[in-house]
Order: sequence, then structure tokens, then C-alpha cells
Amino acid sequence: MAAKSVDAGELDVFDRKIVDALVEDGRMTITDLARKVGLSKSPCQVRLKRLVEDGFIQGFRATLDPGKFGLDHIAFAEVKLSDTREAALREFNAAVSRIQEVEECHMIAGNFDYLLKVRTADIRRYRHVLGERISTLPHVASTSTFVVMQTVKDTGI
Repeated sequence: MAAKSVDAGELDVFDRKIVDALVEDGRMTITDLARKVGLSKSPCQVRLKRLVEDGFIQGFRATLDPGKFGLDHIAFAEVKLSDTREAALREFNAAVSRIQEVEECHMIAGNFDYLLKVRTADIRRYRHVLGERISTLPHVASTSTFVVMQTVKDTGI
């Protein structure tokens, strides 16, 4: 019998405990996960499989320390486009996705169109990425930069 698909409103306390435990430690064994959430191994495995299949858990990955890789500089770039019709947005979206230094890209409702989180080694490298990569993306009319002085909270989710 196939597990029933659920939406976020139907997640019960055990599903939420599984998600919370895996956010804390994604390498946890199924035995340890079951023990932590208060289930036996088999029901825990079924729930975990359903959470993955239903897209609540999209994958498992290593969380890296960017500083250890020399990537201590974070800047947020506001981007205004010259054209915001659907074709232009798709073109911009596809192009910005190919810039490795752009960690996040969000379409914004406000005075600008996109907010990019850009991580580089230093301000010099950021200036290069902004001038040679971001500013030359399709339909970019202007950019504005905010440099991070200190990260106070970053959940990594």
C-alpha cells in the first residue's frame, strides 16, 4: 500500500520532529532518528520516505564553512531590470543561475526587481563579479550594493 501524500498542514508531531532532527544533523542514522523522535525504525523509515517523496525534504548535503574556503565577503545586490515582461524575466533567471558566486536570487516586489546574495573572497573579487557578470546580465538597468559587516544569524535552510 502506497503512503498517502500530505501537505504542510497535515504534518503531525512525528513528521515535524523528523524534519527538525534532520535539519540539526542530516547524517543521523535511521536508528538514531527513530530513537530521537520516539518511533520504531520501520515507521520512521516510512515517514522519512514520504517526506522525501512529497518534497518536504529535498535532499541531503554538507554544510560548508565558507571562511575555510576563503569566501568571507558577502554582499547583497539590488538589481533593477529594463524589461520585466515574462520573456525578459526568464532570460535573466537563466543567466543569473549560471553565476557561481550568486548564492541566492530572489524576485522582489518593491523598488527593484531582484535581490542577490553574492559571496566572494573579498571586495575586489565582488567588484569584478558585479561589473563583469551581474551588470552584463540580460536586461539589467542598474544595481545597488549592500556589503555585510557581520552575519548575526544564518539558518542555512
